[in-house]
Amino acid sequence: MMKRIPTVMLAAATMIMSGCNGNNNSNQQKTMSNISEETVNRTVQAIVEKCPQADQALVQKGVAQAAALWRAEDGTEAEFGQFAAESYAATPEDRKVLFDKLSAAFETLYGTSNQVAVRLQAPLHLTGPELTGIDYILGAFDPYSHLSDDLFANKTAFVTILNFPFYTLEEKNTLGKDWSRLDWAYARMGDAFTTRVPAAVKARYAQVLSGCENYIASYNIMMGHLLTDDGRRLFPEDMVLLSHWNLRDELKSNYADIPDANEKQEMIFQVMLRIVDQTIPKDVVNNPAYDWAPYSNKTWQDGKEVQLQPETDVRYSHILNTFHVEEQIDLYSPELPTGIARNFEEGMEVSAKDIEELFIRLISSDEVKEVAALIKERLGRDLRPYDIWYDGFKSRSAMPEDELTEMTRRKYPDAQAFADDMPRMLRALGFSAKDARYLAERIVVEPARGSGHAWGAQGRWEPARLRTRIGDKGMDYKGYNIAVHEFGHNVEQTLDLYDIDYYMLNGVPNTAYTEALAFIFQKRDLQLLGFDYEMDDNTTLDIFWGAYEIMGVALVDMYTWQWLYSHPDATASELRDAVNSIAKDVWNKYYAPVLGTPDCPLLAVYSHMVNSPMYLPNYPFGHIIEYQLESHLAQCRTKSEFASEIRRIYTLGRLTPQIWMQQAVGSEVSVDPLLEAVSTIVSK
Repeated sequence: MMKRIPTVMLAAATMIMSGCNGNNNSNQQKTMSNISEETVNRTVQAIVEKCPQADQALVQKGVAQAAALWRAEDGTEAEFGQFAAESYAATPEDRKVLFDKLSAAFETLYGTSNQVAVRLQAPLHLTGPELTGIDYILGAFDPYSHLSDDLFANKTAFVTILNFPFYTLEEKNTLGKDWSRLDWAYARMGDAFTTRVPAAVKARYAQVLSGCENYIASYNIMMGHLLTDDGRRLFPEDMVLLSHWNLRDELKSNYADIPDANEKQEMIFQVMLRIVDQTIPKDVVNNPAYDWAPYSNKTWQDGKEVQLQPETDVRYSHILNTFHVEEQIDLYSPELPTGIARNFEEGMEVSAKDIEELFIRLISSDEVKEVAALIKERLGRDLRPYDIWYDGFKSRSAMPEDELTEMTRRKYPDAQAFADDMPRMLRALGFSAKDARYLAERIVVEPARGSGHAWGAQGRWEPARLRTRIGDKGMDYKGYNIAVHEFGHNVEQTLDLYDIDYYMLNGVPNTAYTEALAFIFQKRDLQLLGFDYEMDDNTTLDIFWGAYEIMGVALVDMYTWQWLYSHPDATASELRDAVNSIAKDVWNKYYAPVLGTPDCPLLAVYSHMVNSPMYLPNYPFGHIIEYQLESHLAQCRTKSEFASEIRRIYTLGRLTPQIWMQQAVGSEVSVDPLLEAVSTIVSK
């Protein structure tokens, strides 16, 4: 998972929530401006008279957008008109000079703010001494929170909006096909100030997300303290797994031929259900003091049965807290006045409707049933709900994980050992020795408290950060697999920041595109350990089945936020019941016909729903992109050509998704190539 930074000015990295009923909010927003339409028109005319070569439509767009965010405290209408006329760049040369100066300033502001956030949140994210109250307080501090206010107050924001107005998604996709690189950079400058959210609201948002992150980062299940109903322990005494990531990965590892494999999977499945419906005893989380039988839900302390209270709705109270802050943000977003619009049209730059249709096309396809039949045949049993995580299409599933863990622990006893090996890994993928050193020198590896994440740089003087969980005995295979995923993020983050032609184009269209490269790296984790890898039928089936699983999870997340906007006064308990109902509905429609067990709420188990709201659609979108990229990269004749293509593709920068894909592989984003490939495979 890529760590997102709440950069207040970049549209793709600002507030990421979604909403759908924004008419009232939009009306409230309009009343905040003290600039009349007459003043806007008069100001446009004054600028056109002063700058006769100016594009009047562009002037109109810039003046109108600046006026929408102008407040009484910024000045009178007359002062607005005078400011706009004086601040408009008169010639293309003047505009380019202004762009260069703003780009340099924004890189300084973003980069230094990012460094502050990294330092203050380090105790929360990295292994170390026991956390104290001040760690949580400082970790929730948002160095970006006042930045936007300050830049509006000193008029930098208005100079930017006036000269580099915001283009809608439709405009970018239509006009952007003919834009130059500089035109695109100007358009991304126009994304810098689409909202004017007060610092107090942004600070509250940061505090709420920090609370969500801390809750999830310490949601460990003591696997050695889980009991079957007849009192047996299936897992090692010292095994501690973070929900949901490690639980899922442990479940996957039990597709190998190991003792009690299926019984372990069934127990993990039961634990997940308890987490979703919140019947899990609150005190068994991250606490080795109790033994817990997840089937009967009974608990014991020192061999004596005790009664513990369930979590009830703690998980859902965190989601609700985020929603309520998002409602406040809605009031300050004139261009995209609701959360769902901000997430999809601004953040992902794909409409929610298009995303939903894309996902449903795949999960309702005949190919799903055909692949499920193949899995059933391989397993030799009826399918169970947790088989959405079937891992048998990966070559490692045939290898005992303890052998892989022995190898990775020996190879990577600590974070520095992984860092030291990164140049070799990059060379194994085809990068030259020079490029391998160049990339590795700009990535720092650190041991994580949680499952890990990749945190990119914002200034071209700081490194990207790879965080992954490393145990006392070294990096186990699960940690290594995650680390390779995060390594893919870091390579993307470095290439499209340090090697981009215009700073304002740094990054990718949305986080699905960085997830795609992370998946490409992760699938080659065994290759990086010295085993063979090639994209074959199993690779295609693995991508397809992974997309099938995560698309349902993403739909649950999307429908949850739609429900929240329709029920803004809901309690945490009502949200809990709604999420379980939504998860069951999605399951019954698209999963029960394939995997059985009607009314299963398993799709709501992902921790992202709590600590990264609305992030989940990026994963299946990333799988779709991954397949198209893998198919394109499979045409490379050598490893060096493979690495060169990764460098070319991941320095395209932050175009819109469809235009980026056209330039990367020659076609737009679609599930059809994956469906066609799977259909060919299963018909053999």
